[in-house]
Amino acid sequence: MEISNRLLRHYLKNVLFINGTAYAGKSTMAKMLADTYGLVHCGENYDCVPEGIATPETHPNLCYFQTMKDWQEFIHRTPEQYNNWIQGCARELIEFEIMHLMRVSQSKKVIADTNIPLVVLREIAGYHQIAVMLAPNSMSVGHFFDRDDPDKVFLKEQIMKADDPEKAMENFLACMAHVNSQDNYDRWANSGFYTIVREDAMTDTRAETLAILAKHFGLTE
Repeated sequence: MEISNRLLRHYLKNVLFINGTAYAGKSTMAKMLADTYGLVHCGENYDCVPEGIATPETHPNLCYFQTMKDWQEFIHRTPEQYNNWIQGCARELIEFEIMHLMRVSQSKKVIADTNIPLVVLREIAGYHQIAVMLAPNSMSVGHFFDRDDPDKVFLKEQIMKADDPEKAMENFLACMAHVNSQDNYDRWANSGFYTIVREDAMTDTRAETLAILAKHFGLTE
């Protein structure tokens, strides 16, 4: 069975999407928009996969954590393997994310920090429902471990447990660089979507960016 994009657009009309590169401020803006304008917040990696539905046979990328040998295997994958896994997860999540967002957005606006590929977002949402946030490779990679959120703290702990932590860190940052490559950045930047670029990691532009996004999303006049 196929569902037309026209119907998906109708049922997703209350959903606002933020996508883009690492360290661009997506998670921060999604939370601030939700808090300021009373939106339902679907934050980074929001849980939308019902237990027992995804299996290693049907969704190998989403189930990688079930099948990997250990965390040392995770951090020692090649940049190509890591990038393919990231892209694979995004593809396998599409249906789960769309169905989840349709369910939670029927009576209230939702802000989603999403990984749904732009080629899909273009078909299921309007221009003013989507914002792309970008950070240059030097920032998204160089500052990846600057934040102390639990996932990054855990990853850094695993890297420090490697036989050669320096080499393991070098490899993992190469993975980040591959995912956030200039080619990928250019595809985001030239996608035709409304785009905000984070130019400075030191200056606090949260209030300004919040206002810009709120206007784009039609939350303010």
